[in-house]
Amino acid sequence: MVFEWKMESKILRALAEPGRLQIVEILREDPLTVGDIVDRLHIRQPQVSKNLRVPHEAGVVEYKADANRRIYKLRPEAFKELNLWLGQYSELWEESFENLDGYLQDLQKGRNQKNDN
Repeated sequence: MVFEWKMESKILRALAEPGRLQIVEILREDPLTVGDIVDRLHIRQPQVSKNLRVPHEAGVVEYKADANRRIYKLRPEAFKELNLWLGQYSELWEESFENLDGYLQDLQKGRNQKNDN
């Protein structure tokens, strides 16, 4: 299955910067206002707003307006898409682990045979 690289690259760029990733990490727990994020991360409001812009444009976070506040939350669809894309690479890991498992079993059989003699 081939995925559109453009979308994954936007998501990856949105998560690549440590400040943005930190915001995404705290949004895993609950939706938060910019003020809540400021309080939790102890950084200034303009910096939080700037760091929210890229994940919002990439579709990683969305917000709901509530009077004069914006309540930010994660968009599960972005992470599902990222998970599908990463799933292509998990096959590589699984094959490597299967090869390692076979190698370790062969070593164990060799040790058992050596101890039996």
